[in-house]
Amino acid sequence: MTAHAGDEDGDWRDALGAAGELTPEIVARLLDAHGDRGRRAIDAVGEGRVKQYADFTVVVGHEDEYVVEDGGCTCRDSQYNLDPDDPDQRCWHVLAVEIAERVGEVDHHDMYYSEVRDFL
Repeated sequence: MTAHAGDEDGDWRDALGAAGELTPEIVARLLDAHGDRGRRAIDAVGEGRVKQYADFTVVVGHEDEYVVEDGGCTCRDSQYNLDPDDPDQRCWHVLAVEIAERVGEVDHHDMYYSEVRDFL
């Protein structure tokens, strides 16, 4: 994705990909674009709650685990409050995955989530 002038959302993603770390400037851009969802995403990444399995990427929330796939999420926020066709509208789980991938903080598991989920 190429950043465009005035495209704050693209700016933070591109800047984070280039920097490989959350700098104060990137955090400010992310929070400007996503507010509390951005803050929750940053917290989840910092707490190691983004998990990559062989079949899905999962973000561990405080009450459940949410599958993130192709920019969508299984959470209620994504299903009821956000426009799936608008890339600027993402739940904090999707944002957490985007951040974790760019800073190398995805926790990889060599197993299938569908198998792990049966034990939860």
